[in-house]
Amino acid sequence: MKYIIFTLISCLFLSFSVSAQTTGISGTITDSENNQPLTGVNLLIKGSLVGTITDNKGNFNLTTTIPLPFTLVVSTIGYIKQEVTISSTAQVIKINLEPQTTFIQEVVIAASRVEENIMRSPVSIEKMDVRAVRATPSLTFYDGLQNMKSIDMVTSGLNYKSINTRGFAGLGNSRFLQLVDGVDNQTPGLNFAVGNLFGLSDLDAESVELIPGAASALYGPIAFNGVLVMRSKDPFQYQGLSVMGKVGVNHVNDPYTSAAPLYDFAIRYAKALNNRLAVKINGSYLTGLDWFATNYTDVDSKTPVAQRGENNPGKNSLNLYGDEISTTISGIGQVSRTGYEERFLTDYNIKSLKLNGALHYRVSNNVEAIYQYNFGLGTTNHTSSSRFSVNNFTLQQHRAELKGSQFFIRGYATIENSHDSYNARTLGQQINKTWVRDLDGNIVAPENANATWFQRYEAAFKGNISGVGANNHTLARSFADQGRYLPGSAEFEREKNRLSHIYGGATGAGVFSNSKLYHVEGQYDLSRQFKVVDVQIGGNYRMFDMFTDGTLFADKDKKITINEYGTFVQVSKELLNQKLKLTASGRYDKNQNFKGRLTPRASAVFSPTPTHNFRASYQTGFRNPTPVDQYMNLFAGAITILGGVPSNSQGTPAYTNSFTSSSVGAFAGAFRGEVATGVNPQQAILNNKDKLQKSDVAYIKPEQIESYEIGYRGMIGNKLTIDANYYYSNYRDFILNQVVIAPQSAVLANDGSINPQAAADLLGGKSHAYQLYTNANDRVSSQGATLGVSYYLPKGFVVTSNGTWADFLLKDANPNNIPAFNTPAYKTNVGVSNASLTRNLGFSLMWRWQDAFDWVAPFNELQPGRIQAYHLLDAQVSYKVPSIKSIVKLGASNLTNQYIVQAYGAPAVGGIYYVSLTFDELLR
Repeated sequence: MKYIIFTLISCLFLSFSVSAQTTGISGTITDSENNQPLTGVNLLIKGSLVGTITDNKGNFNLTTTIPLPFTLVVSTIGYIKQEVTISSTAQVIKINLEPQTTFIQEVVIAASRVEENIMRSPVSIEKMDVRAVRATPSLTFYDGLQNMKSIDMVTSGLNYKSINTRGFAGLGNSRFLQLVDGVDNQTPGLNFAVGNLFGLSDLDAESVELIPGAASALYGPIAFNGVLVMRSKDPFQYQGLSVMGKVGVNHVNDPYTSAAPLYDFAIRYAKALNNRLAVKINGSYLTGLDWFATNYTDVDSKTPVAQRGENNPGKNSLNLYGDEISTTISGIGQVSRTGYEERFLTDYNIKSLKLNGALHYRVSNNVEAIYQYNFGLGTTNHTSSSRFSVNNFTLQQHRAELKGSQFFIRGYATIENSHDSYNARTLGQQINKTWVRDLDGNIVAPENANATWFQRYEAAFKGNISGVGANNHTLARSFADQGRYLPGSAEFEREKNRLSHIYGGATGAGVFSNSKLYHVEGQYDLSRQFKVVDVQIGGNYRMFDMFTDGTLFADKDKKITINEYGTFVQVSKELLNQKLKLTASGRYDKNQNFKGRLTPRASAVFSPTPTHNFRASYQTGFRNPTPVDQYMNLFAGAITILGGVPSNSQGTPAYTNSFTSSSVGAFAGAFRGEVATGVNPQQAILNNKDKLQKSDVAYIKPEQIESYEIGYRGMIGNKLTIDANYYYSNYRDFILNQVVIAPQSAVLANDGSINPQAAADLLGGKSHAYQLYTNANDRVSSQGATLGVSYYLPKGFVVTSNGTWADFLLKDANPNNIPAFNTPAYKTNVGVSNASLTRNLGFSLMWRWQDAFDWVAPFNELQPGRIQAYHLLDAQVSYKVPSIKSIVKLGASNLTNQYIVQAYGAPAVGGIYYVSLTFDELLR
């Protein structure tokens, strides 16, 4: 990072000494249909970074040292790009731009990392431009991404949503890469993509491009399931002051609370001080009451399904925390602690503050230097293995970049601080340890609380407590709960605040991470040098610098860093009079803990005419284990969670001297069965010890994918656009967790048989459980298809529809070794819009439907939970007030207010109704 900053500063100083003869040109740009002047049109000298924009009368002035003649590239959103040759300063420049009614001229960058027409993209790609950002009926542009085909979006909180494509979805998805201005939008230590919690505001969002499926060949290991590339507005092109105020309401008809207001405010100011220097500042703030997770279904895995429910004394309700703690009491059966509802444990008053500033300096005609600083502060709720209250979490980013017409070099640093974040499930369990009384009425120490509570329950149920009826679970629970801190009480709030700030799951619920990520990358376009073929090369270096102070990793007394690098080359060639484009790329990546990986990609695009384009591609990808997968070292009482690199388990018997958990269960069950019939315990051990199996868990390694895709993108009759594709993917080496039990004695005797003493250790409490990160050898496949059509009707009406089909092929794999697919088989979007229903009035409607499916995740101990099919309607109507450069927008997300759940254990999401007022590009 310091070398990049030094280079940028050096270039800035050198630029002051550059002098050359200047040329000045001026002109006017208008709409070809009504001859009205166009404001904010971007003019760029081709092959350089020199340019300007038109003022509010459509006029422009440009001064440059580039000698005549040169070509001006003229572009703006909603109009077809033009190129105009300028040969003289005396030339009268008057340009009429033709409105763009379809996407046939749309340009994308993400598919090949170079600018190309979307019609000839070698892989499937979706794009949301600034017009779509403004017109989305969803609360924010990020929410509106769910209207793209291929995308699966899951709500974990009002201001936190998770994105995935093509299956194997999860919350905080680490298989999907999200970039904002080229910067990875993930937390370095906790390893979840922050999505809409931080990142771009609606005022600064210029475009979004989505590549579904494997993209590792160009973007590295995180782009295993796809990549989302978000770009902010350039201060040279988008100038002036923009202000937005949005007021809304949610929780309408919510049985758990009354309707609640939400507020979203944003401001953006950008100014080009001259042709070389521009500045930009942004600020936005969203606050409201988060959605409630209130599913109290009994999901206790130790109770047969038919016996679960309200009358189950061992009940484990999904969104109650603390009732996971249970035991089997002789003569009674399984009994669980009384839990606390999530809505009393977490912080539902969410917020999201985003601040950033950028300085852009054009060092020369072909080189621009950028420094940007981002700061985010947020409170939200995140679903993972537990429900986490991400409380006052901060994320800082420094970005320095030097870019030209053929290259860029970029470096950035990301710094996280979890501050007041905590695990809501652990918090419920820890509060339950603070108030338990013994039979004499004295509060016991936390380490004795659970055992004492069960003793009270047993005594009451068996009739040993005066005044408490025997054989009554309700009365026994009530007696055991005497002194329980009630939600909302001063004692409850005191313990909630205290325990949420104690880090580490053994004694508290706090989550601590102050980890950092450093990343440097560059790319160069060698096409001018090779001429006969287009060639791009690039590479990157990345370092994770972990610090959790021993709460998540074993980094209390040692430093944990992870280094990795990658490099790629891409070659493309047009043949058959530019009707056939062939592209091949290859990337090599190396992480310090794993073998190097080569990920090739090859594609062909055949375009018999400009409006009909057929594509085929072969893509590969891989995913390195996250830092958590590699170095997690969390002691959680009865179990220790260990990451899967060899150095992380040194000094433990987890990989070298342990039994499989399934064989321990079989052994224990058989042992108890024989003892119950009168067999001597020592003999029962000898009779059943061979049911135990020594574990053989491999150290962790990357996941791998290969994918085949065919597609078509075209236009018929200048009215109907079609984009269709089919893909087939093979996966292997999925990362998963495996539990082993390690006895104190050696697992094997000298002769290689099961050691009876090790078996006895399991029964005598002389063992410990480990949850290990490893891989499955099983191979599975998935396939799917998407179809998107748009029809352009007269007078500006547009009808759009898309559908996605996804299918999981288990083949011969063990389902216990495969991550959950967590994706509906079918989903669709249908929309109608008109940006100019009248001169100033526009609207859009979007109806969305998805099929039912089973969601499987660690939150529910990998048990399937049903996600019901649902359909939603989003709508907005907007009115422009040109005299004050403003737009009034009235909208609703989930207009019919259906409370739906998108992931099992996540909150029920209802409607949001809002009105916004936006002033755009004032003070230009």
